[in-house]
Amino acid sequence: MDSATRSTSACLLCMALLAACSDDSALPPTAPTTGPPLGASVAMAPDPSAHTALSGGATTVRDASVDAFSHDSPNLNAAELALHEEGDDEFDAVFGTDPASTHTGLGPVFDNVSCEGCHAGDGRGRPPRDGEIAESFLFRVSYPGRDETTGAPNAAPWYGGQLQLRATPGLKPEAYVRITYSEVAGQFADGSTYSLRVPSYEFYDGYEPLSSKMLFSPRAAPFNFGLGLLEAIPEAAVLANEDPDDRNNDGISGVANRVWDAVAKQTVVGRFGWKAGAPNLLQQTAGAYNGDMGVTSSMFPAESCEGDRPECAPHAPEVSDETVAAVSHYMATLGVPERRNLDDAEATRGEAIFYEVGCAACHQPTFTTGRLAGIPSVSYQVIHPYTDLLLHDMGNDLADRRPDFQATGKEWRTPPLWGIGLVQTVNGHSNFLHDGRARSLLEAVLWHGGEAKESRDAVIALKSDARAALIKFLESL
Repeated sequence: MDSATRSTSACLLCMALLAACSDDSALPPTAPTTGPPLGASVAMAPDPSAHTALSGGATTVRDASVDAFSHDSPNLNAAELALHEEGDDEFDAVFGTDPASTHTGLGPVFDNVSCEGCHAGDGRGRPPRDGEIAESFLFRVSYPGRDETTGAPNAAPWYGGQLQLRATPGLKPEAYVRITYSEVAGQFADGSTYSLRVPSYEFYDGYEPLSSKMLFSPRAAPFNFGLGLLEAIPEAAVLANEDPDDRNNDGISGVANRVWDAVAKQTVVGRFGWKAGAPNLLQQTAGAYNGDMGVTSSMFPAESCEGDRPECAPHAPEVSDETVAAVSHYMATLGVPERRNLDDAEATRGEAIFYEVGCAACHQPTFTTGRLAGIPSVSYQVIHPYTDLLLHDMGNDLADRRPDFQATGKEWRTPPLWGIGLVQTVNGHSNFLHDGRARSLLEAVLWHGGEAKESRDAVIALKSDARAALIKFLESL
């Protein structure tokens, strides 16, 4: 490692450590000395319609096995099913550099070789363990400021909008990363203790020295199922929950991200990604081909390193519009796993606690979808995703310090909770949050700050049996 890269890495490591310091949640969250008012201003009555196995309406599938996230919706018509199966094949296809292959165009720098490589079993990714190559984990990068036309984060010279950690034979990856963790202890009101791990990132041996101006955001791959249902939620229903000025004084001030639609050439509401940075599945899919695999399309025709590295010269699109559309359709028509343990008394108690401590203020249980053109299976369904699709300030502890369109460095989109209890079964891990730092659902709750601080403090005040019931409910989703 040269001195410039070593210096930059040390700086970035310090930045990561500073990002773990909080002025609103006192990492780690500890038992309040007087005890918070349980769900003081955000407590809600349970939604009886959400106490159902049909999390995805008619798209719900009954499977709690390792394949739980990978079923086509049971209500697909013949045309939808045919396109779903075509998209499934393309989703699994491995890209390479052989020009004679039907799936050529990989790289020259990339993070994985297929969609399935990042989204194993259509489920959640995790950070790499010591000695592993990151398979389902990436880093968004940018420079401060926004593009004047699109409002997108400014691309980083040499690297574009994503740091690619792998390269085709004979070329050098953009950087290597080392992730380390420190443990910080905390205590519940009942005296029992817990420990949270704080991640730090060291980048080294980069293609070019990494500038101290560069902003980084670690991201684990999210679920793939149920995405067509989320796209089918009417925009008016999403915007109805915005409350930027907290007019109802509940401490929650969610806002929609406004992002650039690359096809419509205008700013629209964002829905997908950890900061709701993509407006629709088609753009999300084309962006993943480009950023994750270095595969260009008509929507994103340039390599991320075009103009900076000779191997990134302009060339014809490497994946067709039809393929992008088929993969997008595949994800849109994956079924949602059913909710389980509806008759379990502990899980039902935990469901009531979920509302009492205010979790449902952001993790909204129920929506009714509208019409999504070309995908009748997801249209007009009553669904229970437990998200509002809005951005919320989650405090300094979870901040990445990197704005994304109108999302600030402390804001994150509320992630859906459906299927969250099956991650261990499908993906073999229990890592949660945007960067996988939480090793359990309870740790994920304890990391909440900002707008969720009151709810988190209410959980800290719960007795152990009540905490266990809350987790039992989340595991039933």
